[in-house]
Parts: sequence; C-alpha cells; structure tokens
Amino acid sequence: MARTLNDIKSSFETSAFFAHVGFEIVSFKEGSVKLKLPIRKYLLNANNTLHGGVHATMLDLIMGMTIRSATKTRCTTVNLNVTYLSSTTEGTIFATGKILKQGYKLVSVEGELVDEEGILLAKGVGTFKIIRD
Repeated sequence: MARTLNDIKSSFETSAFFAHVGFEIVSFKEGSVKLKLPIRKYLLNANNTLHGGVHATMLDLIMGMTIRSATKTRCTTVNLNVTYLSSTTEGTIFATGKILKQGYKLVSVEGELVDEEGILLAKGVGTFKIIRD
C-alpha cells in the first residue's frame, strides 16, 4: 500500500521505541532523511561512552527510513554491517542515509553518524528487503 511521506514520517514519530530512545526527525523528504539523537546518560555503556548498540540502532533506523521515504512502502533489514570510528560521551549525534542500489526486492544503502562538529562516529552498510503489499 502506497503511503504519503507524512504518513510514513508519522509512523516513526508515533513509535514507542523511537520515542523511548529519544530520536528526533530533523528533515524527512523523499529519499533524504536526517535524524538527531541527544545523548542521554541511559544511552552510555560501562566506559561512559555512547553504547555501540545505539550506533547500530540509529544506522539501521536511518537506512530503513531513507528507503521508506523513497519507496513509500515497508522494508526489513536483511544484513547490517557497522564500522565504529570514534566514540562520544555527550552532545547530539546526527544520522543520514543514502541509497546505493535499488532493485525490485532488495536495496543496498549506507548510513553515517556524525557528532555536532561533523566528526564521523560510525558508518553502516545494509541490505534491506522491500515488502510489497
């Protein structure tokens, strides 16, 4: 079922998980999404740095959101690879995604996380399956 950009954006904003972690949509356009996440104490690991699972979650989310904004349909993660490049302990992080190759059933996409100064924190590459209703 095709949906509007506003419908898709709203489905993320009203997700209990999305709200619980603290994600915020900065921009949501067709094929281009930007997320931000203010770092909260409960997102830090035992080393007092942002937990790697938060990086992976945000990358998975931004890549899926980018695909959904472009295809107007649901998708699911088939594979996700994350490269951790730098740690952070405070401030706000931002995520963007880019579709690399889109086929009928599968989409290859990449995502990046940066801090407020633009320092690259993590990069992800994923394969997602398009769910056609």
